[in-house]
Amino acid sequence: MSEAITGDLDRTLPRRAESSAESLLSRVHTPADLKGLTIPDLKRLASELRTQLIGVVARTGGHLAPSLGVVELTIALHYLFDSPRDKIVWDVGHQAYVHKMLTGRRDRLPTIRQHGGLSGFLRLAESEHDVFGAGHASTSISAALGMATSRDLNGESHAVVTVTGDGAMTGGLAFEALNNAGHAGRDILVILNDNEMSISPNVGAISKYLTSLSTNPFLKKLRDEAYDLIEMLPKGTTAGQLANRMERNLKNVLVPGALFQALGFHYFGPHDGHNMDELIDVIQRVRKVKGPVLLHVLTKKGRGYSYAEADPNTYHGLNPFDVVSGKSLPAVKAPPAYTKVFADAAAELAEADPRVVAVTAAMADGTGLTGFGKRFPNRFFDVGIAEAHGVTFCAGMALQGLRPIAAIYSTFLQRAYDQVIHDVGVQDIPVVFCLDRAGLCGPDGPTHHGVFDLTYLRVVPNFIVAAPKDGVELRNLLYTAVHQTKHPFAIRYPKEACPIDPTGTPFEEIAIGSWEELIRGEQVAFLAVGSMVVHAKQVIEELTKRGINAGLVNCRFIKPMDLDMLSALATRHKVLITLEENAVRGGFGTGVYEALRELGAPEGSPAVHRLGIPDQFVLHGSRAELFEEIGLSVEQIVRFTLDVIGTQGTQGVTGVPSATQSPRQDGHA
Repeated sequence: MSEAITGDLDRTLPRRAESSAESLLSRVHTPADLKGLTIPDLKRLASELRTQLIGVVARTGGHLAPSLGVVELTIALHYLFDSPRDKIVWDVGHQAYVHKMLTGRRDRLPTIRQHGGLSGFLRLAESEHDVFGAGHASTSISAALGMATSRDLNGESHAVVTVTGDGAMTGGLAFEALNNAGHAGRDILVILNDNEMSISPNVGAISKYLTSLSTNPFLKKLRDEAYDLIEMLPKGTTAGQLANRMERNLKNVLVPGALFQALGFHYFGPHDGHNMDELIDVIQRVRKVKGPVLLHVLTKKGRGYSYAEADPNTYHGLNPFDVVSGKSLPAVKAPPAYTKVFADAAAELAEADPRVVAVTAAMADGTGLTGFGKRFPNRFFDVGIAEAHGVTFCAGMALQGLRPIAAIYSTFLQRAYDQVIHDVGVQDIPVVFCLDRAGLCGPDGPTHHGVFDLTYLRVVPNFIVAAPKDGVELRNLLYTAVHQTKHPFAIRYPKEACPIDPTGTPFEEIAIGSWEELIRGEQVAFLAVGSMVVHAKQVIEELTKRGINAGLVNCRFIKPMDLDMLSALATRHKVLITLEENAVRGGFGTGVYEALRELGAPEGSPAVHRLGIPDQFVLHGSRAELFEEIGLSVEQIVRFTLDVIGTQGTQGVTGVPSATQSPRQDGHA
């Protein structure tokens, strides 16, 4: 057995060959099944859960380290509380795989993040135990306070508990909620899961503050003695008030900053989040305390699997891997991902221009900027899970002459939309936004699909919005954004490998607002954005086999558009089909239709058909499976095109086709 598998897990792996009768896990189907177990049983169950979790994620990929870190905590919560009557709110779902296993979904765990299978996050429609769905951090305390308020107004008595990571505490929303909850005074238990990690290592004053709490042995000793003293006090209102006052005053003196006390919370901790006896004891105690309570527990991300413990970044979310060696399974050799191309280009630009700085929001690894940070430590800034702050921070730097590149996932930039408009757009400040994970993000599902950015950015005055067709164009757009404009500039790109390897290609300026006609056609022209250019080429290959002469335009600028080329295309073609990996309503295709009307083109000449993401939240699966589901596979677009060419007199604008052979008409724009 590999030495990489440590502790109890090492002893439980051989049990796979034993009879299921010896397995505690096989007897636990709902949280109620935990109630009759002993503490030793619960510890053994933790080992079995880890064994199965590692085995499944090794085959399917997924979020491993976060869930390994909360095994004992998850068991303790479901052992002591009555879910779903008691509300357990998880901050982000990637730490909730064990929660899924204990709430009737263990047999379906091998389907996690697969098309038609379990979501990798929490989802209301998936289980009554998923009381709040979220894929973005810092939401749990706000949602839990809302539930507690509803409980009190309805005269109910159930508990409301959150599991909130220390990384989530770097987000402003969490502190807005703490401030409000402390003032409201309602019964709510916030469990701070402190593993000193979010996805990238935590940064900032909050992280340092929590570390000071967890590493102060004198504070721990005095805390334990205070608990014993309080327990010895006689029962009664006066004694209870005295105990609360003693505890509060003691912490005000001893806790550095007394942050949570100042916000109105009773603070308890820190406690060992892997000690089942201690966890159950302290949760039983604090659940009796009236008012808002913050319980601080210390956990280790990746607990029980040494590779994940040693490298929690890599094992946060990963592809299938070998359990014994810890190594990812061999991947098919492919050109570099857009993320790497962006990161390499940003480093090249920073090398040549000392004004260039890079900013990310707790996603240094995800955006590819870890290497940039090591190479230019004084010009790399990870602001934590604080996208809104990050955007305005960039605006301040840009006004003083720096050239900030804000690398933020498309779906995460939504959290900073007010700052995008108010602090950058209104003031026309040249911040460069690089939106990773634009389009469908496969197994991460609707909370991570970046399918709204073209819509929400193209409506903001002063913004330039672009999408590259390949890695070479990504490099050139980034160069253009940094050196050739004084306006906000957004570049979006997918979580995919580039069509070709752009390594070593020199930077070239691209004229702002210019399109590129790649194939000249006669019967129909595809106006494709970014990742859909390659997709359109495949469609055209199939149409050519059917005798259809179709054209293709790389519409790399969504705003401003190439109005000269659009006008020429409208003159030459009776049918234009726009292709975008973005919401079809209000997206690029809508912009094309609006531009044609402004150019004076009569209604329906040419007919504009918009293909993109339909007006729905698309679930998880591979990109190919999701394209098929929403009607954007190559064959479906071919059939759609043949249909509309056969009805060239179609007026106005049509929407995305359904997943069947017949296109769904969404009417006029």
